[in-house]
Amino acid sequence: MKGFAMLGIGKVGWIEKDAPKAGPYDAIVKPLAVAPCTSDIHTVWEGALGDRKDLILGHEAVGEIVEVGDEVKDFKVGDRVIVPAITPDWRSEAVQQGFQQHSGGMLAGWKFSNFKDGVFAEEFHVNDADMNLAIMPKGMSLEQAVMLPDMAPTGIQGAELARIKPGETVAVIGIGPVGLMSVAGAAILGAGRLFAVGNRQVCADLATEYGATDIIDYKKGDIVEQIMKATNGKGVDAAIVAGGSSDSLGQAIEITRPGGTISNVNYFGSGDTIPIPRLAWGNGMSHKDIRGGLVAGGRLKMEQMVDLAVYNRIKPEKMVTHVFDGFENMEKALLLMKDKPKDLIKPVVLLE
Repeated sequence: MKGFAMLGIGKVGWIEKDAPKAGPYDAIVKPLAVAPCTSDIHTVWEGALGDRKDLILGHEAVGEIVEVGDEVKDFKVGDRVIVPAITPDWRSEAVQQGFQQHSGGMLAGWKFSNFKDGVFAEEFHVNDADMNLAIMPKGMSLEQAVMLPDMAPTGIQGAELARIKPGETVAVIGIGPVGLMSVAGAAILGAGRLFAVGNRQVCADLATEYGATDIIDYKKGDIVEQIMKATNGKGVDAAIVAGGSSDSLGQAIEITRPGGTISNVNYFGSGDTIPIPRLAWGNGMSHKDIRGGLVAGGRLKMEQMVDLAVYNRIKPEKMVTHVFDGFENMEKALLLMKDKPKDLIKPVVLLE
């Protein structure tokens, strides 16, 4: 089969591989729509996960099942399914400990384009199909559905980790697609004043539509100064880091009040350390809680995202700004995420 792969750090291209086979609990899926992610950029051009040779890229897909194992009970050939970016091994100790994302080791629930071939292929393998697939509702567009494997749950988890209470003041740093979903998640959880930090107008406009009350443009001055001035020096109750550089975490600590929460869903792709400002952290005694985590995967999470979309709590399809048809446009879509033109939020490649 054909797949679009990381050939090595800084190199991508098409390769041929043997088609995957399903084990007794697994499924083989033909993609109907895929979406490149900034994580792919970090992986390939920054070597964030270390060198990978001939590893098929991609972890955001919806598709049609073409094969199931003998022990798969809830899915059959021909079902159209949403495939989470994170596909844990559900028969693992980590699941019993409550951290399914790390089944098999830290971040090991993230298999696609990390430890095994991803979804930018003519077919791909899904482990534990009954636990890691969800039916795509009839009538749901491919553009909406393909925002559910990663962008929607990752962004919304940013709001969940922030422990937002109704009426609290919240800031989201970085309003790419994940940050936009963090804005939407914060609004759902009841944030009062909601700052969104970003520069691209297309993202700022959608952040406002999703519930942001204030847009903070980092090109118009230091974001810490802007937010502290806007809050009369009090800071925010919670800050969500959904983008930016390694300095973003420090900025989040600086703008968060004592006793507040800093949530991180940003993928820091380079550097050996992430700085924490000592004084802003109260010399380590500020009760500012720093929380971060890989997004949850699995069937239940996908079904929850489906309900949020079906019942109009979120409208993730509005993030899709560029649509391509056919495998031959995979590289073009991926490079858009690398170049980040001003009119881009998220590209999608349709394969149906």
